[in-house]
Amino acid sequence: MPISTLLIAGLTGIAALAAPHTDRDAVAQIDRNYQDAVKRNDAEAMQKILHPDFLLVLGDGRRFGRDDLLKDARRGRFIYELQDEVPDSQSVMVWGDTAIVTAKLRLKGLNDGKPFDRTLWFSDTYVRTDRGWRYLFGQASLPLPDEQGGQ
Repeated sequence: MPISTLLIAGLTGIAALAAPHTDRDAVAQIDRNYQDAVKRNDAEAMQKILHPDFLLVLGDGRRFGRDDLLKDARRGRFIYELQDEVPDSQSVMVWGDTAIVTAKLRLKGLNDGKPFDRTLWFSDTYVRTDRGWRYLFGQASLPLPDEQGGQ
């Protein structure tokens, strides 16, 4: 086999290995952007990230669709002091056109004027579409038992 063929085959293999890392970084950033949009009640930014068929399932079994979350953001139902991933808790796994983000999330603020303060784990599933990565499915745990300072 000519050296040029081996070189091309080797570079193709390296490019294929680089793609999952690039996808992982992109999805990790999109998920952080989504968390920030939720914190700011930025329904427009949320809408760009959420898949039209989006579904969120909470630890108690309640379910919310895309329109539910956008409606809450537009009316400012939640006012967040904190809506942030705990540093170094995020992991991202990419498998083809599907990516799963898992992280620990700290939430503190007001829900229709009533205070809340909790920490939970979430898993967010993203799918690659012709419009880029879109957030299709989320699942959040029940609030974690109190740790140091409500975390």
